[in-house]
Amino acid sequence: MDSQSHSDFAWRRSTHSGEDSSHCVEVAAVGQTVATRDSKDPEGPVLCLTAPAWADLLGKVRSGALDLG
Repeated sequence: MDSQSHSDFAWRRSTHSGEDSSHCVEVAAVGQTVATRDSKDPEGPVLCLTAPAWADLLGKVRSGALDLG
């Protein structure tokens, strides 16, 4: 990823998060990369995945394959 500041990314949240929810994951498309961060810590770490890796992660989350319980 280049030296662009993460605060400059066009971050978005799921519409299921509600207007005032600060307990969610935010995502931003940055070229061929998907950046993710915790909305409670916008200046904190950012996880960057390729688009195929992001799609694979979403598929696993949706299927329950990553559930802890």
